Amino acid sequence: MSKSKNNGVDPQALIDKYGADTARFYTMFASPPTNTLEWSDESVEGSYRFLRRVWDFSYKFSRAKCAASMERKLRFEIHSELRKANDDIERQKFNTVASACMKILNALEALPEWDETSREGLSILIRLLSPIAPHITHHLWRELGYGEDVMQALWPEADAAALEQDEIELVVQVNGKLRGSIRVPKAAGRSEIEELARANPNVQRFVAGQDVKKVVVVPGRLVNLVV
Repeated sequence: MSKSKNNGVDPQALIDKYGADTARFYTMFASPPTNTLEWSDESVEGSYRFLRRVWDFSYKFSRAKCAASMERKLRFEIHSELRKANDDIERQKFNTVASACMKILNALEALPEWDETSREGLSILIRLLSPIAPHITHHLWRELGYGEDVMQALWPEADAAALEQDEIELVVQVNGKLRGSIRVPKAAGRSEIEELARANPNVQRFVAGQDVKKVVVVPGRLVNLVV
């Protein structure tokens, strides 16, 4: 949208139909601050649906009984998105912050059972979303019992413990060309890594019975089988 091109859109019409939070979320999500915003009615609808999903998830959560457990994989996903979002805030890349909110909600919705990870994740989501959609997040923060004012709450920071993984992903190459990836225990030794790489179906297809002359393992990065 550009005033000089006479193709601007009055935000009041959007606010009247969807509310101020949808208008704010759409303008943040659709384009970086340095770019011209290209209007899309479909994307506006998508922004509205996302905020409705946040509301619906919060409503269901408020009536759920939560297990005392914590889901390690989900915590890693949530805190990874939070870490990236906080880095993007520093660079004023607010569109990717909005995207991180959507990814966190997707992760929360995929959890088959409510537990303390759900409570923590929803708390993070609401705080991360609060500068973009202050009205809905203020209401949800209070209704869910997190506090009186989300704007006065501590800003969420990624938990280093949540970002620790039991497994890591390694790229697998055959003769220096990418042929797949494997997940291995973080403490795996060279022989275990080599065995898992050789067992990868895609690697077996490219090795195709040839003798493996050499296996190069770069810790934390890749495995290269030379045939």
